Amino acid sequence: MNVGDICVRDTVTIRPFDELAAAARLMRDQHVGYLVVVEPAAQEGAFKPAGVLTDRDIVVSVVAKDSDANFLRTGDVMTRDPVVAQEDESLGSALKKMRQVGVRRLPVVGDYGQLVGVLALDDIIDALVGELEDVAGAVRTEQMLEHTLRP
Repeated sequence: MNVGDICVRDTVTIRPFDELAAAARLMRDQHVGYLVVVEPAAQEGAFKPAGVLTDRDIVVSVVAKDSDANFLRTGDVMTRDPVVAQEDESLGSALKKMRQVGVRRLPVVGDYGQLVGVLALDDIIDALVGELEDVAGAVRTEQMLEHTLRP
């Protein structure tokens, strides 16, 4: 299983020069707490991650400091040059990156650095649960066959 198999492809993005208040509204409207901040990529029509912005970034860097979000841009608060996962990267490698930098999500990029999705711990847990269900199902099937064939 690799990152491209389980990442969410429908990614919510914003640009660095967009207003921070607009980013907060976008998070609310899309029911997400994480935006990938993008800029044009070398590949026509594609975008590459320039940063990431979380709802926590807004709370800690703006609200808690009594700053006025109406005067800030996304690029003022975002985490620049985020750690990314390659689309064909192993899940284990991506998890190691997440652990090393202490994040729950990674932008996923293709061969040319273009954004293709986001990998979240929730997605990884769902995928692993599915794998464990297959293991448990195999054991149950084996036990059922054993009982049927050898009464």
